[in-house]
Amino acid sequence: MTRSLSSSTMMAFMATSLITACGGPTAEPGSPATSTTEAPGGGQSTVVDEQSQKNIVAVAVGSKDHSTLVAAVKAAEYVDVLSNAGPFTVFAPVNAAFAALPAGTVEGLLKPEKKADLQDILEYHVWVGVLKPEQLTDGKVLNMVNLKNATISNKDGKLMINDATVVASVPTSNGIIHVIDKVLLPG
Repeated sequence: MTRSLSSSTMMAFMATSLITACGGPTAEPGSPATSTTEAPGGGQSTVVDEQSQKNIVAVAVGSKDHSTLVAAVKAAEYVDVLSNAGPFTVFAPVNAAFAALPAGTVEGLLKPEKKADLQDILEYHVWVGVLKPEQLTDGKVLNMVNLKNATISNKDGKLMINDATVVASVPTSNGIIHVIDKVLLPG
Protein backbone atom coordinates (compact mmCIF):
# COMPACT_ATOMS: atom_id res chain seq x y z
CA MET A 1 0.00 0.00 0.00
CA THR A 2 2.80 2.38 0.89
CA ARG A 3 4.61 1.60 -2.34
CA SER A 4 1.43 2.28 -4.39
CA LEU A 5 0.92 5.59 -2.66
CA SER A 6 4.53 6.52 -3.28
CA SER A 7 4.20 5.69 -7.01
CA SER A 8 0.99 7.71 -7.24
CA THR A 9 2.60 10.66 -5.52
CA MET A 10 5.60 10.46 -7.84
CA MET A 11 3.33 10.33 -10.95
CA ALA A 12 1.37 13.36 -9.73
CA PHE A 13 4.61 15.27 -9.10
CA MET A 14 5.94 14.40 -12.57
CA ALA A 15 2.67 15.37 -14.29
CA THR A 16 2.58 18.70 -12.45
CA SER A 17 6.22 19.38 -13.32
CA LEU A 18 5.64 18.55 -16.98
CA ILE A 19 2.57 20.79 -17.24
CA THR A 20 4.38 23.68 -15.57
CA ALA A 21 7.52 23.23 -17.70
CA CYS A 22 5.48 23.16 -20.92
CA GLY A 23 3.73 26.43 -20.17
CA GLY A 24 0.51 24.89 -18.91
CA PRO A 25 -2.04 26.69 -16.78
CA THR A 26 -0.48 28.96 -14.18
CA ALA A 27 -3.64 30.13 -12.44
CA GLU A 28 -4.27 29.01 -8.91
CA PRO A 29 -6.83 26.21 -8.56
CA GLY A 30 -10.31 27.65 -8.25
CA SER A 31 -9.42 31.00 -9.84
CA PRO A 32 -11.27 31.99 -13.01
CA ALA A 33 -9.48 31.33 -16.27
CA THR A 34 -8.74 34.34 -18.41
CA SER A 35 -8.02 34.60 -22.09
CA THR A 36 -5.71 37.09 -23.71
CA THR A 37 -7.19 36.53 -27.17
CA GLU A 38 -10.29 38.50 -28.05
CA ALA A 39 -12.90 37.01 -30.36
CA PRO A 40 -13.12 38.80 -33.69
CA GLY A 41 -16.19 40.93 -34.34
CA GLY A 42 -18.99 39.76 -36.60
CA GLY A 43 -20.62 36.40 -37.03
CA GLN A 44 -20.14 33.39 -39.24
CA SER A 45 -20.55 35.54 -42.35
CA THR A 46 -17.26 37.33 -41.58
CA VAL A 47 -15.19 34.13 -41.86
CA VAL A 48 -13.07 34.18 -45.01
CA ASP A 49 -12.59 30.75 -46.60
CA GLU A 50 -11.64 30.59 -50.24
CA GLN A 51 -10.98 26.84 -50.23
CA SER A 52 -14.21 25.22 -49.03
CA GLN A 53 -17.51 24.88 -50.82
CA LYS A 54 -19.48 28.13 -50.51
CA ASN A 55 -22.38 28.47 -48.09
CA ILE A 56 -25.87 29.63 -49.04
CA VAL A 57 -25.12 33.34 -48.60
CA ALA A 58 -21.84 33.18 -50.53
CA VAL A 59 -23.54 31.38 -53.44
CA ALA A 60 -26.36 33.95 -53.51
CA VAL A 61 -23.91 36.87 -53.33
CA GLY A 62 -22.03 35.40 -56.28
CA SER A 63 -25.18 35.11 -58.41
CA LYS A 64 -26.13 38.09 -60.58
CA ASP A 65 -29.72 36.75 -60.56
CA HIS A 66 -30.10 37.00 -56.78
CA SER A 67 -29.03 40.57 -55.90
CA THR A 68 -32.54 41.49 -54.73
CA LEU A 69 -32.69 38.41 -52.48
CA VAL A 70 -29.26 39.27 -51.07
CA ALA A 71 -30.43 42.84 -50.33
CA ALA A 72 -33.50 41.43 -48.57
CA VAL A 73 -31.43 38.98 -46.51
CA LYS A 74 -29.16 41.85 -45.45
CA ALA A 75 -32.11 44.12 -44.56
CA ALA A 76 -33.68 41.31 -42.50
CA GLU A 77 -30.32 40.76 -40.75
CA TYR A 78 -30.26 37.07 -41.77
CA VAL A 79 -26.78 36.98 -43.34
CA ASP A 80 -25.18 35.36 -40.28
CA VAL A 81 -28.08 32.94 -39.75
CA LEU A 82 -27.89 31.65 -43.31
CA SER A 83 -24.08 31.50 -43.13
CA ASN A 84 -24.16 29.14 -40.15
CA ALA A 85 -23.86 25.36 -40.39
CA GLY A 86 -27.55 24.74 -41.00
CA PRO A 87 -28.41 22.63 -42.83
CA PHE A 88 -30.97 24.66 -44.76
CA THR A 89 -33.03 24.25 -47.89
CA VAL A 90 -33.60 27.68 -49.40
CA PHE A 91 -36.06 28.38 -52.19
CA ALA A 92 -34.36 31.41 -53.73
CA PRO A 93 -36.41 33.69 -56.00
CA VAL A 94 -34.55 35.31 -58.90
CA ASN A 95 -34.53 39.08 -59.41
CA ALA A 96 -37.30 38.80 -62.03
CA ALA A 97 -39.54 37.18 -59.40
CA PHE A 98 -39.17 40.21 -57.14
CA ALA A 99 -39.70 42.55 -60.11
CA ALA A 100 -43.02 40.81 -60.81
CA LEU A 101 -44.40 41.86 -57.42
CA PRO A 102 -46.64 44.95 -57.36
CA ALA A 103 -44.76 48.22 -57.75
CA GLY A 104 -43.17 49.45 -54.52
CA THR A 105 -43.48 46.10 -52.70
CA VAL A 106 -39.76 45.32 -52.53
CA GLU A 107 -38.79 48.89 -51.68
CA GLY A 108 -41.41 48.95 -48.93
CA LEU A 109 -40.26 45.64 -47.44
CA LEU A 110 -36.65 46.84 -47.31
CA LYS A 111 -37.59 49.71 -44.97
CA PRO A 112 -36.62 49.20 -41.30
CA GLU A 113 -40.22 49.51 -40.12
CA LYS A 114 -41.19 46.54 -42.35
CA LYS A 115 -38.39 44.28 -41.10
CA ALA A 116 -40.78 41.82 -39.37
CA ASP A 117 -42.84 41.43 -42.57
CA LEU A 118 -39.68 40.91 -44.62
CA GLN A 119 -38.41 38.31 -42.15
CA ASP A 120 -41.72 36.44 -42.34
CA ILE A 121 -41.53 36.32 -46.15
CA LEU A 122 -37.88 35.22 -46.14
CA GLU A 123 -38.59 32.55 -43.50
CA TYR A 124 -41.28 31.20 -45.82
CA HIS A 125 -38.48 30.41 -48.28
CA VAL A 126 -36.44 28.31 -45.82
CA TRP A 127 -36.84 24.75 -44.54
CA VAL A 128 -34.47 23.38 -41.90
CA GLY A 129 -32.65 20.37 -43.33
CA VAL A 130 -31.53 19.39 -46.81
CA LEU A 131 -34.11 18.42 -49.40
CA LYS A 132 -32.52 17.27 -52.64
CA PRO A 133 -34.65 17.48 -55.79
CA GLU A 134 -35.42 13.75 -55.70
CA GLN A 135 -36.84 14.19 -52.18
CA LEU A 136 -39.30 16.85 -53.33
CA THR A 137 -42.14 14.49 -54.11
CA ASP A 138 -45.59 15.36 -55.36
CA GLY A 139 -47.90 16.40 -52.53
CA LYS A 140 -45.13 16.79 -49.93
CA VAL A 141 -46.01 19.50 -47.41
CA LEU A 142 -43.12 21.45 -45.91
CA ASN A 143 -43.43 23.32 -42.64
CA MET A 144 -41.22 26.32 -43.35
CA VAL A 145 -39.18 28.30 -40.80
CA ASN A 146 -42.04 30.78 -40.30
CA LEU A 147 -44.23 27.78 -39.30
CA LYS A 148 -46.44 28.06 -42.38
CA ASN A 149 -46.81 25.23 -44.87
CA ALA A 150 -45.75 25.14 -48.49
CA THR A 151 -46.70 22.31 -50.87
CA ILE A 152 -44.51 20.58 -53.42
CA SER A 153 -45.87 19.39 -56.74
CA ASN A 154 -43.82 17.27 -59.08
CA LYS A 155 -45.67 16.29 -62.21
CA ASP A 156 -44.33 15.50 -65.66
CA GLY A 157 -40.85 16.61 -64.66
CA LYS A 158 -42.02 20.04 -63.49
CA LEU A 159 -41.00 20.63 -59.88
CA MET A 160 -42.89 23.37 -58.05
CA ILE A 161 -43.33 24.79 -54.57
CA ASN A 162 -46.76 26.38 -54.29
CA ASP A 163 -47.01 28.26 -57.63
CA ALA A 164 -43.26 28.78 -58.13
CA THR A 165 -41.26 26.58 -60.49
CA VAL A 166 -37.89 25.24 -59.38
CA VAL A 167 -35.54 26.10 -62.25
CA ALA A 168 -32.23 24.91 -60.75
CA SER A 169 -30.74 23.37 -57.63
CA VAL A 170 -27.34 24.28 -56.20
CA PRO A 171 -25.72 22.31 -53.36
CA THR A 172 -23.88 24.42 -50.78
CA SER A 173 -21.70 23.72 -47.75
CA ASN A 174 -24.63 24.31 -45.40
CA GLY A 175 -27.54 22.98 -47.41
CA ILE A 176 -29.07 23.45 -50.83
CA ILE A 177 -30.56 26.28 -52.85
CA HIS A 178 -33.51 25.64 -55.15
CA VAL A 179 -33.76 28.60 -57.53
CA ILE A 180 -37.41 29.55 -58.11
CA ASP A 181 -39.19 31.86 -60.55
CA LYS A 182 -41.67 33.47 -58.11
CA VAL A 183 -41.58 34.92 -54.61
CA LEU A 184 -43.43 32.73 -52.12
CA LEU A 185 -45.91 34.75 -50.09
CA PRO A 186 -47.16 33.26 -46.83
CA GLY A 187 -50.94 32.84 -46.84
